Formats: sequence, C-alpha cells, structure tokens
Amino acid sequence: MTSTTRPFPEFDRRRLKLASLTSRVHDLDLRCLLPLSEGAGRPSRDLESIAAAILAARERQSSVILMMGAHVLRDGLALFLIDLMRRGLVTHVGTSGATAIHDFEMALVGATTESVARYIAQGQFGLWEETGGVNDAVNAGAADGLGFGLSLGRWIVERQLPHADVSLFAAGHTLGVPVTVHVGIGHDIVHELPNCDGAAVGLASYRDFLVLARSVEQLEGGVLLNFGTAVMGPETFLKALAMARNVAHQEGRRIDRFASAVFDVRAISGDIRNPPPKSDPDYYFRCWKTNLARVVTGGGTSTYVRGEHRQTLPALYHAVLGLGGLAR
Repeated sequence: MTSTTRPFPEFDRRRLKLASLTSRVHDLDLRCLLPLSEGAGRPSRDLESIAAAILAARERQSSVILMMGAHVLRDGLALFLIDLMRRGLVTHVGTSGATAIHDFEMALVGATTESVARYIAQGQFGLWEETGGVNDAVNAGAADGLGFGLSLGRWIVERQLPHADVSLFAAGHTLGVPVTVHVGIGHDIVHELPNCDGAAVGLASYRDFLVLARSVEQLEGGVLLNFGTAVMGPETFLKALAMARNVAHQEGRRIDRFASAVFDVRAISGDIRNPPPKSDPDYYFRCWKTNLARVVTGGGTSTYVRGEHRQTLPALYHAVLGLGGLAR
C-alpha cells in the first residue's frame, strides 16, 4: 500500500482585515511610566544583599542578567531598566515577544495594551496594522545578521519613533547592551499578521539565545535577576547555562558562584534551596526549582523577593544607588 504525504491546509492570512492602532482603545499610555524618584526608602535586608552583589559584579566586570516578563514594562518601569543599563548595573536584559510589542507600540504611539475580552469577541485581537512594524524590523534585521532585540532597537532609533526615549530596545541599541527576545511561535499577536516571516523570527530569536549564552559565560561572580517570568526566563537561562558551563569545564573554569534572585507575587514557604516534591503544585513553579535551587548548588546564593514589580524594582534600584553612593 502506497501513501503520499501532503501538507495540511493552512490559514490564508490574505483574508485578514487589519485595523489601525489609532482606532484601538489602549489600556496603558505614557502616564503609566513611574519616575525614577519613585520607590526611594529604606530597603529590606534582602534587597541590600542583592544590591551589594550587583555592585560587586560591576567591579568584577561580571554579568548582571535581568530576565523579565512583559508585565515589568506594563507596570511602567521602563525608565528604571534604562537607567540601570546606562549605569552598567544591568549588562543584559532577556525578555519575551510580548515585551517587544509593548515597547514598540509605546515608542510609536505612546500607548499600548488592548482588552483581550473586548477584541477577541470582535475577531480583532492583535490584528493592528502598525504593530506589524515589529515584523518589518525583525525581517530586515535577520537578513542583516542581527538578533531580534537589536533589530527592533535599530528600527526604533533609525526611524526616530516619537517616543524612542522610553524604549528599552532603543536604549539597548544606543548603549550597546544586549536586550534579547526569546519567543515561542504563536505566542504573540504579531505572529497573526501577514508580514510575519516565521523563519526570520526563529533565526533572529535563536541568535538572541546565543547572545544570552555568551553573557552567561561571564556570570561567575555576577548576578541573575528574574522579574515575573515563570517559564521563559528560567527555561531559557537553564539551557544557556548548560552551554556556558560545558565550555567552561573544558577550559578549567567554573560558573557556579553567582547571586540568583527571583521577584514575583507568588507566596512560597520553606527552604528555597530545596524545592518541594513533584506531588506539590509548587514544584512546577520553575523559578523556584531552577533559579533558587538547581543552578546555585555549586556555591551561589539565592533570594526570593515577594511583591508587585512597581514596588520591588524601584526599591532595588534605589538600594543599589544608595549602597553605591551613586547620585540619581
């Protein structure tokens, strides 16, 4: 019996009708941005410890890697991230495709975020013409040998988007600090659009993964920060660390002694260096078993800070500046 393999039918994106961002009701705009003066006060002992590790890493020229979810930007914290990068206190930001979209829309129109409930009912969720600029940026950058984050930052800067000054990606491009994007195909609204080239997205994001792995090679004596990314952050870092340690071991080096800190809203209890058993749902909180336990067994330290990002990131920022005697 002979069988012929035929491709399955695919959705024809030419049938889509896109709407303009100017017609969308935005949930957030520039007014959500917190000023750098926000959050000053006496830091907790945990924040002081993390701040000291960041300052020590800068002295050693070790990596300070901040992995984050999109809510960090949605919480209005772009200015804090940009200033930490500018001061050399964060040397790499790793994030998601959703972060890239929010950053691009904010740079373009000074607003972002749509009501999923409202627009999915209308069949309009994510189908915004101007947001396709993210795809244009990545398509062009991938062809030029660039990763996702650098492609987007270059696009925002070269086209002088109206609010480029609040763009994390534009800052990364200008300052020479990697801001990498680690996507899952189908996770982000720009994947719906007719100008999305899956090969370009995959290539650009994979380049960013290799950039992250290179930063992890410099993590001995450094710091890993995880803000609100429960899957992408720990899973992407774990693979990058495996690659970096493989090469380090061949060269007689180790990447063991670094500080790892997780910032999230979830309540966890017990010894954070010992994750719960598989029978406990908390076992599947990857930040715990990966960032707080598994990756620091060789001599690193781990800290869990519970709280809203709008409180914890500004508090950490001021703790670092205060401890380092750095003028704002």
